[in-house]
Amino acid sequence: MPQTLVNIRMDEDLKKSMERTCQSLGMNMTTAFTIFAKKMSREQRIPFEVSIDPFYSSGNMAAIDEAAEQIERGQVVVKTVEELEAMQNE
Repeated sequence: MPQTLVNIRMDEDLKKSMERTCQSLGMNMTTAFTIFAKKMSREQRIPFEVSIDPFYSSGNMAAIDEAAEQIERGQVVVKTVEELEAMQNE
């Protein structure tokens, strides 16, 4: 089967991390991407869960906005352990 060249751009640190992971699994990045492409083609879907980073939840963003406003007013941002734990659970 003829081969084709595919160029992918990614963050340099991410590339290095992926290369290390691939090496520890006994493969290179080309093999890893080929496995991904075959599985995606076979299943007709992304073969893993894709979700939004919980850091950007509405509750967390509201807390960040509140903290920024407090800083702009010259106030110290103070959160109790309970408040921090509640933010983590949102």
